[in-house]
Amino acid sequence: MKIIPVLVSFVLVITATRSHRMHPLSDEFIDFINSNQTLWRAGRNFHRHTPLKYLKRLAGTIKVNATFDDGLEDEPPVHKYKLKNIPFQFDARQKWRNCPTIRDIRDQGSCGSCWAVSAVSAMSDRICIRTQGRKKVYFSEFDIMSCCMTCGGSCETGGVLEKAWQYAVKDGVVSGGKYNSHEGCKPYTIPPCDHNIHHHGNKTPCGHYIPQIVCECKCQKGYKTRYRRDKIRMATYYKLTDEKKIMTEIYENGPMTASFELHEDFFSYKSGVYRHVAGKVEGYHSVKLIGWGEERGVTYWLAANSWNTDWGDNGFFKIIRGVNHLGIEDKMYAGLFRRESKSSLIHLISN
Repeated sequence: MKIIPVLVSFVLVITATRSHRMHPLSDEFIDFINSNQTLWRAGRNFHRHTPLKYLKRLAGTIKVNATFDDGLEDEPPVHKYKLKNIPFQFDARQKWRNCPTIRDIRDQGSCGSCWAVSAVSAMSDRICIRTQGRKKVYFSEFDIMSCCMTCGGSCETGGVLEKAWQYAVKDGVVSGGKYNSHEGCKPYTIPPCDHNIHHHGNKTPCGHYIPQIVCECKCQKGYKTRYRRDKIRMATYYKLTDEKKIMTEIYENGPMTASFELHEDFFSYKSGVYRHVAGKVEGYHSVKLIGWGEERGVTYWLAANSWNTDWGDNGFFKIIRGVNHLGIEDKMYAGLFRRESKSSLIHLISN
């Protein structure tokens, strides 16, 4: 009778060992994922010859308590509110249809900027929601990446998600735009990544050379508003760790950010509710949460990734909820803008 658990353990060890020997972008690895679970489906999101160092770079979130300590201030105060009845299923794209940034999928390109991209994406949603659609701003991830001196480092080293929110409160963030955009003060300067290496449009092969990022307190040429006048500051930011409070927060105030341990199988996610199956850990990744639900009896978070729309489910994905899978519910961050008034308090200009 004791032989059975021993054999099961032996099979699990062999299975895990086999998965680690596979190339994370190979057909063999994708088939392995699909044959060992039924919660989600894996498929090809990246060309099989995409450099592995590029994939590792995508995990650009630095965990403060593990590798980065520059005198980070005390944790922001937990946002206090009364829990309300929340729906069984929720999608922010449906509730706030007049806020197009909620449906937008950004592309961090060949850069470990997920921490900044996810943060400003949620900020863009929240200012629109806070003003009932009157204020639509595509906030600049590049402004935080280049000018937040305590946030972290370059595209190679990544940055701290919490610090991005802190920067938005202390210094404010200017408007931005997608690659080569002429609409905002500081558009993103890292080109989108061509996952299929067809070299079409304005995309470049994944893993290409990344330019050095330098802070310049000025807007792009031709933009009519000065850098300091373009800044918009948040009133407060805070953390949440309780599942019900997180759901209430999203339902009341809009999308927020989360980070989790990134494994190799996530690169191949296509549909369903993601749960780690196989592959090595590559670091930590930050995303934007926009809702929740249940699929085939499994509860999930609905999230927007930052690897363009040719990854996953048109850029979105679901991940198992309520069990702190891969640490995703350890700390989720959000913030609020001041409400608009006749004196337009939404703009706080730095002198």
